[in-house]
Amino acid sequence: MPIHELAALGAAVCWALTGLLAARPVAEVGPFAFNLYRQCFVTLVLAALVLVSGAWRGTDPALLPVLALSGFVGVFMGDTVLFFALRRLGPRRTGALFAMNAPMAALLGWLVLGETLAPQGVAGVVLCATGVAICVLGRAPTNHLERVHGPIWQGVALGLLAALGQASGSLIARPAMAAGLDPMVASLVRVMVGALCLGTLSRLPLGAARPLGRLSGRGAAQIVASGLLAMVVGMTLLLFALQGGKVGIVSTLSALSPVLILPVLWIVTGERPPAASWAGALVAVTGMALIFLR
Repeated sequence: MPIHELAALGAAVCWALTGLLAARPVAEVGPFAFNLYRQCFVTLVLAALVLVSGAWRGTDPALLPVLALSGFVGVFMGDTVLFFALRRLGPRRTGALFAMNAPMAALLGWLVLGETLAPQGVAGVVLCATGVAICVLGRAPTNHLERVHGPIWQGVALGLLAALGQASGSLIARPAMAAGLDPMVASLVRVMVGALCLGTLSRLPLGAARPLGRLSGRGAAQIVASGLLAMVVGMTLLLFALQGGKVGIVSTLSALSPVLILPVLWIVTGERPPAASWAGALVAVTGMALIFLR
């Protein structure tokens, strides 16, 4: 069984669900405060899990600085910028741009780590990325989740920066994970670094770092659920996938969340996604089959 590829796909499922969970609290308190609250909560949960499970035993201290850098680039910078893009563009368009982390990661893996892919794997990566793009860049539904706020080019720039942060964070973490570092410990280090950086910025007189409003009880519950799904389960699955999978393939599979979110959006909004979205999903699934059956 392709266990590492399955883990990457599991991460995509988690992130597909959290895209919807994040929309309300991001609108209530803003992307910066949302990310700060979520990462502080997740740090506490992961610390408790690592302590109780004893996963920290045998950790090589020499690997921790690499994970800290990965957390700074991928979690602090990448996630923060991602939620700014989400607030401007909505989950569908943001998902399209964020899915660009797959080809970015494949290119960086080739340039930096010297990773190579068989022709079938390359075709699978291309089909997955193409399918995701078709799926989320087609005709946008009219529901409130898809409204654009502010100049669209700014949202596009933020989405591409978030994708680059995710790809770079995965690339930086790959050697440490391949060395056998426990995925839960790695998740804790990455999220803790992100929380510390966000907490430091929140103490500075920066307008963007201040909450936009008051967090409702429902919004707080959605932050908790989003943190558990995306960062406790999803990130741990991604880091486990990086232990035995190539950066390009792992990033491609984990970027399928915009495809997996289609039926969820249909249920939540009551509006059926357009035919182009389903066609893109079929293309992406075909690419995923090529990756699994290589």
